[in-house]
Amino acid sequence: MSVSSTAEKIRDFEYHIKSDRFSGMKVPVRIFANEDLLSKMFLDKTIYQAINVAKLRGVQKNVIVLPDGHQGYGFPVGGVAVMDAKEGIISPGSVGYDINCGVRLLTTNLREDQVRPKLKNLVAELFATIPAGMSKREGCISLSRSELDEVLVRGVKWLEEKGYATKEDMELCEENGHVDGADPNAISDLAHKRGSPQLGSIGSGNHFLEIQKVDKIFDEFAAKIMGIKQGDVTVLIHCGSRGLGHQICKDYLTVCENSHHKYKIDIPDRQLACVPNNSEEGISYKKAMSCAMNYAWCNRQAITNWVRESFRNIFGQSEKDLEIRLVYDIAHNSAKTEEHKIDDAIKQVVVHRKGATRAFPAGSLAIPSKYRAIGQPTFIPGSMGSASWILLGKPNSMELTFGSTVHGAGRLMSRTAAHRNYNYKQVVEQLEAQNIVLKSQTRYDVVEEAPQVYKNVDTIAHISDSLGLATKVARLIPIGVMKG
Repeated sequence: MSVSSTAEKIRDFEYHIKSDRFSGMKVPVRIFANEDLLSKMFLDKTIYQAINVAKLRGVQKNVIVLPDGHQGYGFPVGGVAVMDAKEGIISPGSVGYDINCGVRLLTTNLREDQVRPKLKNLVAELFATIPAGMSKREGCISLSRSELDEVLVRGVKWLEEKGYATKEDMELCEENGHVDGADPNAISDLAHKRGSPQLGSIGSGNHFLEIQKVDKIFDEFAAKIMGIKQGDVTVLIHCGSRGLGHQICKDYLTVCENSHHKYKIDIPDRQLACVPNNSEEGISYKKAMSCAMNYAWCNRQAITNWVRESFRNIFGQSEKDLEIRLVYDIAHNSAKTEEHKIDDAIKQVVVHRKGATRAFPAGSLAIPSKYRAIGQPTFIPGSMGSASWILLGKPNSMELTFGSTVHGAGRLMSRTAAHRNYNYKQVVEQLEAQNIVLKSQTRYDVVEEAPQVYKNVDTIAHISDSLGLATKVARLIPIGVMKG
C-alpha cells in the first residue's frame, strides 16, 4: 500500500492516516497542510517518517505533521509527537542535532528611511562584530571550562550578571532563558570543547540575522503590546546551540543505539534511536539536552548584546534611545515534560517538537506576564528574499497540536538540489532586485538557502491562522541579511 493513498481528508487543511493502515502504528498521523503541500510531503520521506514515529513505545493520541513539514533525521522537521512520561521513550533524533535552535525578534524605533542610508555599513558592522559560518573567530565570548559550565547550568541569568542581558531580556525569553536539570557532567569533553569558543555566533546552514521592516499589521492590539509598529525596523536572529548541541545529540544517539537490547526496544528506523524516558540513559540525555537548551538561549542573547552595540556604533545613539527591545525568544527543537489532554484526561507527557514551536494561548502560566492576556508570540522566519511572520498562540493549538505551530517555511529542495538548480550570481541578483543587502561568509550557504528552495511562507502562515493554531499579528520583510 502506498503511503499517499492512505491520507484521508477530514476538512480544509487537515488529513489523517489511521492507525490501522500500517503494521505497528499505535496512533494515527494527523497532517495539517493544503493539497499542494501534502503532495510535496509524499515526494520525500516526511509522512513515512511520521508513520514510523507513530510506532514508538508510549506514543500518545496522534503524531502531528505541520504545514512546513519535510524530511528530517528519522523524525520529520515540522513534526510533533508526545510520549507518556512514565511508560514512553525519549529520542535525541526526534529533538534534532541543533538542540534549541530558535528565533528571537528585536524591535527598534528606527524607520526604513533612517536605516537605508546606513544599511550597508550596518550589515558590515554586524558581520564584523558577530562571527558567522565557519569563521576562525568562533564566538563573541570565549569561555573557560568553569564559565561554560555556569552558562550550561544557569542560562541567561549568568549573562545578565555579566552585563550582557537585562532583566527584561530574561522575562521575554521562553523559560526565562533557563531550564532546570542541566548537568555539565552529562556531556562529553568533546561537547565542552566545541561549546567553549562559540558563544555568540550565528553558525552556518539556514542560520541568519536579518534586518527587517514591519510590512503589514493584522492584529493591532497584539502588535501594540509587543511594541510592533508598521514601518519600524526590526532584527530577527535564528540560530541554536552550535557544536555543543550537535555533539550532545551525536553522543546520545550512540548511547541509545547501544541500549536497545537492554530495554528490548524495537524501532522501525535506527535514526529514531531512543531509550525509556525514566531510564538512567534517558535521564542523562535530558540533563545534557537541558545544558544545550540553556546554551542556545545564551547564544542568542550574546548576539543580541552585539546587535545593540553595532546599532550604537552606526547610529551614534544608545540602545535606550533606539529602543532596541526583545519581543520574545522561542525554541523550535526540544523535548519538554508538559501536561496535555489525552483521552479526556490531563496527562503528563514528553512533547518532542522538532521544527515546531510552542503556541500557548492566553492565560498560560508558561507565557511571560506581558503576553498572558493575549497569548504567546511565535515567529515564522522566511528565507533571505521572503517575508517572516509574527503569530499569536491560540486555544486551538492545545486541542490540535499539543500547543504547537510551525517554525519556518520548510524546505522544498535539498541542499544538493539547490546547487544543481541555482548559482550564487542568480541569488545575489534576485536579492539586489528586491533592494536587500547581503553579507555572507561563503557563497555555498547562499545558494543552499536560495528563496526558491523553501515553501511559500505566506501560505504556511495562512494555514496556521486558518486553523487557529497561531494567528497573524504582523508580516515582516527583509532589507539586510547576514549569513554564515
